[in-house]
Amino acid sequence: MQDRLKHFSQIARRGTIEDVDILFSQLNEHADIPLTKIIDLCIGLVKSEEGLERIQYYLFSGTQMQRNYATLCFARRNDWDLVNKAYRLGLIDYIQAYSR
Repeated sequence: MQDRLKHFSQIARRGTIEDVDILFSQLNEHADIPLTKIIDLCIGLVKSEEGLERIQYYLFSGTQMQRNYATLCFARRNDWDLVNKAYRLGLIDYIQAYSR
């Protein structure tokens, strides 16, 4: 578990488009709960502009699971304009958008 956390943390801190793609590729039907918690934590470590723009891509174009985790990221950053837009477009539901 610690190895996966360390690995994905390093990826997130680099924050390139490719790095964000690696993180979001883990959010699929095969992901277990411990992995999703690691990825959720690591998505929050992305600070680069290009990385945040790529997370925004997943908010609007990812799978439902990817959109949900992108929503969590932007809600934690208090970026409500993006969360509200995704909700208005029907990409996330009310509970995902506004529950804390």
